[in-house]
Amino acid sequence: MTATALVKQQAGPRAAGPAPERRGRRRTRPIALLFVFPALLLLGALVVYPVLFSVGRSFFDASGTRFVGGHNYAEMFRDPATLKAIRNTTIWVVVAPALLTGLGLILAVLVEKVRWATAFKLLLFMPMAVSFLAAGIIFRLAYDEDPDKGVLNAAVVSVHDAFEGTSTYPTARGRTGLLTQDRDGSYRTTASAGESVALPMVGVLPGDLPGDAAPARTAAARKAAAGELRGVVYLDFTPGGGGEQGKVDAKESGLPGMKVEAVRDGKTVATASTAADGSFRLSGLRAGPYTVKLPQSNFAPPYQGVSWLGPALVTPAIIGAYLWIWTGFAMVLIGAGLSTLPRDALEAARMDGANEWQIFRRITVPLLAPVLTVVFVTLVINVMKVFDLVYIIAPGPVQEDATVLATQMWLVSFGGGNDQGLGSALGVLLLLLVVPAMVFNVRRFRRSQR
Repeated sequence: MTATALVKQQAGPRAAGPAPERRGRRRTRPIALLFVFPALLLLGALVVYPVLFSVGRSFFDASGTRFVGGHNYAEMFRDPATLKAIRNTTIWVVVAPALLTGLGLILAVLVEKVRWATAFKLLLFMPMAVSFLAAGIIFRLAYDEDPDKGVLNAAVVSVHDAFEGTSTYPTARGRTGLLTQDRDGSYRTTASAGESVALPMVGVLPGDLPGDAAPARTAAARKAAAGELRGVVYLDFTPGGGGEQGKVDAKESGLPGMKVEAVRDGKTVATASTAADGSFRLSGLRAGPYTVKLPQSNFAPPYQGVSWLGPALVTPAIIGAYLWIWTGFAMVLIGAGLSTLPRDALEAARMDGANEWQIFRRITVPLLAPVLTVVFVTLVINVMKVFDLVYIIAPGPVQEDATVLATQMWLVSFGGGNDQGLGSALGVLLLLLVVPAMVFNVRRFRRSQR
């Protein structure tokens, strides 16, 4: 046998080898398709068909019977509410993912240095177990403007009152005809040095009357000396009825803690605060008439805190709720990437004299760049779809100020607008905005697999 024939004899079986493999793959392909078919059926019914139907529906009018072409898309960019939704969505996309990625990175790095790291991670990740509906209700209550209900305003009011104080008699007003009210809300009367004056007030709520308030009768009997003004600020109301208006009766109470000023030629020359029986004494006065004034600060309404859900702050407030939910997610993902970093590079940097900030900025962050990108893009996709928090937290009057594309799509289609043509156009716009981020994520995932 020649060498050529020997080579052909040896090569023959190897050349014929792939044919059985191809036949085997062809036999197993129908089985694979059979297993995949239910998933493809569900994908088509729940994803592909709704997308195609929405695209087609966006070219018809509100009733769905008349073809209008691109009218809905043109109307979408003329509608002020839709433009506001696009603006708010842009704010969400720019602010929320960046803040979450930054917070997640900082917390992931810091948690590594905490003794009870697992417990801390669990604590931060727990909000992910709370539904958006429940989280929205929690933050709707937390942002309530009434300090008796909203925990945030309760804290803000407590801090404000600790430094600024608060008025004792917010509902009090001067007795009409006896005291003159100025434009700023203060009350005044006229008296001369060496005289005594009574300042009758009404409208004081029983709960606002201090517990140490004493009867005003004794204070009204005191006489002023030369160079001073004496007087009493009292509640001109006798419990149970009776008494005379403008006169201090036996059962009428003084109003302690009132600020009183003596004003002359437009300048305050003396001030005093009333005692428990409402009495006050302004001394060091020259002879002549003075304006005895109760400043507006005595009657200022109590500080009610911040209007978290007002038109100006409603979007940042809802973003804050979103951060509370998703910070743990970002921290855990970034922490997983952090655990895979080569420790020898970090130790080498420390041995070369680099401090922790330099290691973080020049080694940790560059090495974590792929993980940070995936987290950021994933959060961008989630932010574009946010609906629950905006719909639940924002009160009705400011719903339009907080609306994003997802809520606007629902409101236009089902929430009273009943224009499913325009709503479908908004859905298509939202899809077009989400698709690039999804494609970027898929490509990056394939690149990392290679």
